[in-house]
Amino acid sequence: MLKSYFGITQSPFTSNDRKLLSHQTEEFEILKVHSTLGGLCLIMGIPGTGKTVLKEALQDLAGKRTVVATISRTLHTYVNTVKILCEAMKIDYSSSSFKCEKKLIEEAHSLKCKGKAIITIVDDAHLMEMDTLRRLRLMFEDFPKNHNLILIGQPVLLNKLNLSVNDDIKSRITYSNILKPLNSDLIKEFVMDQLDEVNLGHDIFSEDALSLIINRSEGILRRVRNLCLSCLLEAVRERSKRVTLKIANKVILQPHWWKEEDISYV
Repeated sequence: MLKSYFGITQSPFTSNDRKLLSHQTEEFEILKVHSTLGGLCLIMGIPGTGKTVLKEALQDLAGKRTVVATISRTLHTYVNTVKILCEAMKIDYSSSSFKCEKKLIEEAHSLKCKGKAIITIVDDAHLMEMDTLRRLRLMFEDFPKNHNLILIGQPVLLNKLNLSVNDDIKSRITYSNILKPLNSDLIKEFVMDQLDEVNLGHDIFSEDALSLIINRSEGILRRVRNLCLSCLLEAVRERSKRVTLKIANKVILQPHWWKEEDISYV
């Protein structure tokens, strides 16, 4: 709908766009360095702050010199988690967890001999049982030092690691950061980059409409993306070639954009 109405060849603000913003690029470069030194890294943030985009950029490193394995189903038991890791590294896992661990360690050393670095990403790590994470950490102790374990999750993960019982994990962390909500300049940078990607003019959003989007998104990248996309769709419905303040207000009146204090008056 958007492509035909605005005369463009690709849709703006699509979730498959993996272009990093400036602050995400800095995190990406730091994580790449730790991948060559044997790291344990934590990347945290509330939902919508750009963790998924950063994860996908790391996954794109997979190639001749780097193997990237991702564990996304973090609610599984340790046995199934190891099997997921075997599947990600293309290792047969039709055996006990002990044999799977042995195969993973052997494969890791084989990859090192071939000059390859290994990155293991645990997504939604705050949902993983700490016992499972501890057992994974013990297995990774036998991996060569060109391996980087990256835990991506919400800040509650740090609360768990701060418990004294988890000092064995926390003491091995080589880098950590919390992705914060974006400031208005970064949000504008993101919106303009997205418009440039599909050859739409920057003036497609009026100044008032863009200011309202920035204010209502509260610096959360996912909200910015969804608000902009919803406003463009509403512009099509209104037969307008520009997102005005009236159109943006109409979108924000939808209940899922309400704040808690707005709902309390209903």
